[in-house]
Amino acid sequence: MNVAQLLDFKGHDVATISQGRSVADAVGMMRERGIGALVVTGADAPFVGIISERDIVRALGARGGEILSDDVGTLMSRDVVTCSLDTHCSTLMGLMTRERIRHLPVLDAQRLVGIISIGDVVRARFEELERDRQELLEYVQAR
Repeated sequence: MNVAQLLDFKGHDVATISQGRSVADAVGMMRERGIGALVVTGADAPFVGIISERDIVRALGARGGEILSDDVGTLMSRDVVTCSLDTHCSTLMGLMTRERIRHLPVLDAQRLVGIISIGDVVRARFEELERDRQELLEYVQAR
């Protein structure tokens, strides 16, 4: 299964926030939507970074609650690892593990078209394994 197939199943919706909004706004959006990251947009670019729960927790641990009034742009990750529509799930698993990341924006010709989380990858892999198990079971029972 590749990223295009994953997005066909889960949808192409991407939660975004402007880099000038507050970290408190980002926390509120993540809580309301039940997600762990937001793609950060800029005035001149539709995609300038990503802010995750991990970014916020690390900043809270280092500086305390004062970070909630900071701009998202001060905490976001700027060097964002991305993937493309034809990236295979096994590649995603390796990439997420190696880079220790949980969210990958999906780009198609430099245009943001979706986001994949580690949960999406695990769910897809589980469903793939379940299909394989079912096929093997049917094969064995047919003999």
